[in-house]
Formats: sequence, structure tokens, C-alpha cells
Amino acid sequence: MPVAMFIQRWLPIAAVLVLYAARMAELGTRRETVPGPVRERWTLRLFVFAGTLMIVGGIVEYLLSDGRLGAPTFAAGVVCGIASFLLRRRAIQALGRFWSLHVEIRETHEFVREGPFRWVRHPTYFSMVLELLSAGLMLQAWWSLGVVSLIFIPALRWRVRIEEEALVAKFGPVYEAYQRGTPALFPYKFPKPS
Repeated sequence: MPVAMFIQRWLPIAAVLVLYAARMAELGTRRETVPGPVRERWTLRLFVFAGTLMIVGGIVEYLLSDGRLGAPTFAAGVVCGIASFLLRRRAIQALGRFWSLHVEIRETHEFVREGPFRWVRHPTYFSMVLELLSAGLMLQAWWSLGVVSLIFIPALRWRVRIEEEALVAKFGPVYEAYQRGTPALFPYKFPKPS
């Protein structure tokens, strides 16, 4: 098999496996955080399941299709993947010691509006949307993306609802004003000047 054909066939698979491995390594990274009471644990499991299903299902779908690199969709997928990691890193940086994989509101929790939180209330969840889209684009796995959405979207809505309730309970009218002025997930408007 010529090198060009080999690359065209296997580059998308290698790219999504690197994306998945980097994400799993990131999940296991220890950080200096302040522990707090965990409100629920299921959404994290559903998010990991959806991501794994996207990778496995996407690779199977890719191999069962013509399995050829689609340069425009692959490039768009790479851009989404990079944007996902950069956005998540900035959000984790902005939250600092209050970042968590779970919904945890601490006694000393601080309200963060810096970095990507100026644009959206839940930038890490937006980064997860970009990550799933990235795998779907790189593999041209539209069926897998559709099936995963049936799991991911309800889990995301559940998680956002739980987190929003916890933040309103903690910060009251200040957070409610932030809700009115800042989109939940998709940065469709410019932030107000601070």
C-alpha cells in the first residue's frame, strides 16, 4: 500500500485516538483543588461513556464507509479539537482551586467571570461539544455523532440544570444577573465590558 493511501486511510483514526488519549490523561490529572460536597456522579460517567462511544462508533463507521480522509472535514475536526483543549485549559485555569469534574460548590467558593467565563457560563461543557464534533468531523461519522447526541445532550442538560441551581443557591442575585447577561454554552454574543 503506497504511503499516501496509508495516510489517507489511517490518519483520521490515529488523530481521534490521540484526541481520546489526551482527554483521558487530562481527566486523570491531579490538581490542587479544594474538595467540596459532590452533588451527583452520573453525568460524568455519561460524558465519559458518550466520548468513548463516539470514538469507537466513529472508527467503526469510518472503516465501514469508504474510509478515506476528507481533507475539509478533517481540518475542521482538528480545529475543533484544538479549540476544545485550549478552551478547557483556560476554563480550568480561571477556576483554579475550585475546578472539579463534578458539581461541587465549596463553602469558600468564588464567583468566576474571567477568561472564557466572560463569554459563556459553562465553557468546559462547550469544549466537550467541540470535542465530540471534532471526532465526528475527522472520521466523517455522522451516524455515530447522531447516536452519541441522544446520550450526551440529555446528560448535558441535566448537568447544567444541577450546576445552575447550585450556583444560584450559592451566589443568588449576582449569579442570576450573570445568567441573564451571559449565554450558557454557545458564545453567540460579545461579553459586557467589566
